[in-house]
Amino acid sequence: MKRVVPILRFFDEALTKRFYIDFLEFTVDWEHRFEPDMPLYMQLSKDDCILHLSEHFGDCNPGSAIRVEVEDARRLQEHLLAKTFKFARPGFDSHWNQVSLTDPSGNKLHFYTVQPQ
Repeated sequence: MKRVVPILRFFDEALTKRFYIDFLEFTVDWEHRFEPDMPLYMQLSKDDCILHLSEHFGDCNPGSAIRVEVEDARRLQEHLLAKTFKFARPGFDSHWNQVSLTDPSGNKLHFYTVQPQ
């Protein structure tokens, strides 16, 4: 097996892009619509993390959850809090060593750092 690329459902294109691109600093790799007024499907990436986001009704359920390993979850939390983003104030869970966020469509993102055994 190789890499897993989760697909997350979204509803509001502008708000979703503000969250993933402006706040989390992902890059849009590509976007696809069958026609101009059709739902958007896009790929975002940051470092080794790749996400697919879809407006298509049948692709996936809103409110999904994913875990993404990061180098330093605490530092990520501090970086995000410093941005004072209107829709997210991420907390830190020291038990799981992770920062958890909910995107504008209700998907849960858990950014964690593996703790040494």
